[in-house]
Amino acid sequence: MELPKITPSAIRAMKGRERIAALTAYDFPMAKLLDDAGVPLLLVGDSLGMVVLGYPDTTHVTMAEIEHHVRAVARAKPRALVAADLPYRSYETAEAAVANARRLTAAGAEAVKAEGGREIAPQIRAIVAAGIPFLGHLGMLPQHVVEEGGYRIKGKVEAEHAALVDDAQALVDAGAFAVVLELVTAPVAKELTAKISIPTIGIGSGADCDGQILVTTDLFGTSPGFIPKHVKLRLNLAEQMRAVVAEWRRSL
Repeated sequence: MELPKITPSAIRAMKGRERIAALTAYDFPMAKLLDDAGVPLLLVGDSLGMVVLGYPDTTHVTMAEIEHHVRAVARAKPRALVAADLPYRSYETAEAAVANARRLTAAGAEAVKAEGGREIAPQIRAIVAAGIPFLGHLGMLPQHVVEEGGYRIKGKVEAEHAALVDDAQALVDAGAFAVVLELVTAPVAKELTAKISIPTIGIGSGADCDGQILVTTDLFGTSPGFIPKHVKLRLNLAEQMRAVVAEWRRSL
């Protein structure tokens, strides 16, 4: 019996009932593999800029590049919900946000994600009003890494704590179905999870979120050059892949 397609409403309903597993997917074969493994939420993340395209950060990723990878993932026809990042500066106005969200849904995305809270609430409301499900992203915002001078944990000081609380509620009020919390202190992430009515999906934010998301190449140990500290390396596939190639070369 074929299982039903996973929807944003289904992800939202998992809060308090079932842990949410989410991973990034950038191409057809990985989307197939992760979907076969039962991962309910696949994100075509702008992290592809670093782990696929070789950029120094996510700010170089274009709409055309995200669209290209969304199409590849969508061709897998996964049961999982396919969400896609709106790239850097693609949602500076409500009009631009809706137009670019429509481009991603036309490519096969079933939801879009953007970074920020109260400052992008008009854009979120416009996206939701256009009938496009929205996934939030708070805490460390990779698209702001250049202006912030690097990656750092958020919520350590009271001003950041208060801002995160207000931003999380703003996402709920604007119609987001879930929110990614990246590099938020574990106590603040736990508080937000208890306070808001939509699921929190953590990355480097402790164990008390409603679910977790990882960059898949980090999980596999194949990200080039750097694996974040919050990733527990269960299997170093990069070493195994190099060994397979070396063995093949010896067999020639």
